[in-house]
Amino acid sequence: MNVEEARAAFPVLERLAYLNAGTFGPLARATVEAMHERLDRDLRDGRSGGRFMEEGARLREETRSRLAALLSVPPEHVALTTSTTRGCNIAVAGLRLKPGDEVVTTDNEHFGLLGPLHASGASVRVARLRGRSASDAFELIAAEVGPRTRLLALSHVSWLTGHVLPVDELRAAFDVPILVDGAQSVGAIPVDASGFDFYTVSGQKWLCGPDTTGALYVADPERLEVATPSYFAQQTYEPDGRFTAKEGAARFDSDWLPFASVAGLVAAIDSAPEWRFEAAAATARRCRALLLEAGIEVVTEPGHSTLVTFVPRGDPAETAAAAYENGVVVRDLTGTPWIRASCGYWTNEDDLERLLAAIVS
Repeated sequence: MNVEEARAAFPVLERLAYLNAGTFGPLARATVEAMHERLDRDLRDGRSGGRFMEEGARLREETRSRLAALLSVPPEHVALTTSTTRGCNIAVAGLRLKPGDEVVTTDNEHFGLLGPLHASGASVRVARLRGRSASDAFELIAAEVGPRTRLLALSHVSWLTGHVLPVDELRAAFDVPILVDGAQSVGAIPVDASGFDFYTVSGQKWLCGPDTTGALYVADPERLEVATPSYFAQQTYEPDGRFTAKEGAARFDSDWLPFASVAGLVAAIDSAPEWRFEAAAATARRCRALLLEAGIEVVTEPGHSTLVTFVPRGDPAETAAAAYENGVVVRDLTGTPWIRASCGYWTNEDDLERLLAAIVS
């Protein structure tokens, strides 16, 4: 598969310069066809019976295996969730943090991580990274770690700046559980989650899967409490609610995932070319270079991820809205003076030129 063949899989690219996979990735024909096939089968045969349940279980395990391969971890350590936010909630709630405990995070995190940390009752220590060089991140985060630290919780790739955070270095430096928000990494850059305690996955972003799909890697399922059990948590249960948990991370599976959604996610993962990471990184470098040549201030430092954040000359929300009217989809980052462009393996030079024309004019 070459670049043009890869682009042809995404009908939206026939009309738009789609630069917002950091929110929702583009949907490929194969993904939607797999979903339609599953829905048509349900329409025709109904949603019940032994065959229906067996096929659903098979789809769930196929999805678990595909996601595990992306994370370089065993499938039995992967839970199926509806989002990175849900994964963060499962991990944080299961740790049973309490007042007096401390968690360390950064000021570049999404509420999907920050919300569960606040709700845990622990004290949240925030490393202030905004306005600082990416090379300062380790020192700034490490300075917040103390004797009461019970969890490090941060993104692999910041959804705001696009910077890759020093998660591997922090893992090596501190004997403290680490929860990594992988919303902007899985599907965008190579990931090996095996060194972390918890790692979340978003299905609808860089994996270009359906809405409300995701995963959570759990290094040691036996040491994390099932604090928010779904029906899928148990092998057996008693009338008073006591239950025997399933083996492995499947005990943390979120609720019912529509079979059409998991079928679509498998198709999306299988459709991605082997060269996707190199192509996306090259496109992000090119995007950054073009913005700088046009005199645009770029927030994202070189050599980081597939997100390129910059300061538009006008109001960010108005600039993003005007760009959309001109067929260019980017994200203004609420509460900041920034706009974010997401560069995927499907992004080409014409997309980037359209971006420049939309924001410079």
